[in-house]
Amino acid sequence: MIKKSIKIVALLLWSATITFENAIAQIDTLRLMAYNVLYYGDNPPCQGPHDIYHNYLKSIIAYSKPDIIGLEKMAAIPMFPGDNSGTAPTGFADSVLQFAFNAAIPATYNYCNYTNTSGADNINLLYYNKAKLGFAGILSSYSNITDFDTYKLYYKDVALATTHDTLFLYVTLNHDQSGSTTGNATTRGAQIGGYMDQLQSHYTRLNNLITMGDFNTHNSSEPCYQRLVAPSDTNYLFYDPPFYPDALFTYPADWDNNPSTYATCLTTSTRLSGSLPNSCGTSGGGKSWYDHIFLASSIIHNTDRIKYIPYSYSTLGNDGNRVGISINDAPTNTSAPSDVINSLFQMSNKYPIIADLVIGPHTASVIEQELTKINLSVINPVHDKLIVYLSGFSNAKTISVECFDLIGQSKMKCDLQFYGEKSITPIDLPSGNYLLRFTEGKQLLKNIIVSKD
Repeated sequence: MIKKSIKIVALLLWSATITFENAIAQIDTLRLMAYNVLYYGDNPPCQGPHDIYHNYLKSIIAYSKPDIIGLEKMAAIPMFPGDNSGTAPTGFADSVLQFAFNAAIPATYNYCNYTNTSGADNINLLYYNKAKLGFAGILSSYSNITDFDTYKLYYKDVALATTHDTLFLYVTLNHDQSGSTTGNATTRGAQIGGYMDQLQSHYTRLNNLITMGDFNTHNSSEPCYQRLVAPSDTNYLFYDPPFYPDALFTYPADWDNNPSTYATCLTTSTRLSGSLPNSCGTSGGGKSWYDHIFLASSIIHNTDRIKYIPYSYSTLGNDGNRVGISINDAPTNTSAPSDVINSLFQMSNKYPIIADLVIGPHTASVIEQELTKINLSVINPVHDKLIVYLSGFSNAKTISVECFDLIGQSKMKCDLQFYGEKSITPIDLPSGNYLLRFTEGKQLLKNIIVSKD
């Protein structure tokens, strides 16, 4: 039997003395999704009737449960009567909200205001989980072929009513010029260069800023990509998580000419054929990696309560076996349920990309003082046994552990028996990232994010 190996990739010990209920309120996660939806909403529809495509998106959202979702390359929605750039029905954003997002998870989502100053035939829309987040406005907007809006969101901290202070995060949605010519690459560089210049004119540093979407870059050497990951002023530095901190790949990277090296991250195309399921978008199966989620330094290094969960970046529906074939071709794709795989095939020629963030408690400095009260550690890597050491906590010889996947589904729960300071428990988990939550009664001891090798 092949042993499943799990390694610790982050430790999130916030407090040894707060109650379990308070700990749940103070430690939260946010799932990001960026998804090029291929003129979803256009009229006449290139792909198919809108109600059918609402159901495809509904299936994808119900499965992935994202909290912040950027839909890029939406068909432009008319901004005013007589707006000739609008090809989607007036109010289409509300239709998506009603029949896709809130049909998937009732009464959960809302969307931000949007712009189309450039007069493009496509726009970007940002949807969000209104139970966790609020919309504070569009902080800035840069227009070049399409609009690059930077949205300001606030986290609905449980202490907000008392402290009147909260955590802000900022999201820019991108859809850059497509094409493989030198001229196309130059245009992409100008788009991102203008956007970055605008950021520098408004802000002294990037704080909790996410810029994500379809960048259409063919390799890491393009000016568009380099302006984000290697700016002359490191106060405006972004990180691409699979390169750092996950270190799955190294620079320079050429995913266009070496797609097999980046097989798990390819986002174009879900379809091999140029005519199935329709003639919209690109064909050729998995062949390049155009879509990215870039994170500011504060999120990578956890300087303001928001931290990227290592190894959480993924391409939804890409099992790593899609180079040159469709998402639903043989070998059977078991990375998601079959209805979700079919919905991804039908919905767009692009795969959605996902990354997870963890939000720390408001009073971080106080909690850091509590870290010395206990010491709970897990032997790494984990194979078929969970080996836990516990010291500095004399209240009990039995504690509970519950395992959750990163969309919140409980996968395992049991009591750990300690003999001295050591506990050994059989464990059997499939590949993936998990949260192990250790408690004694209602007292949270520790949360540990683990990931399979």
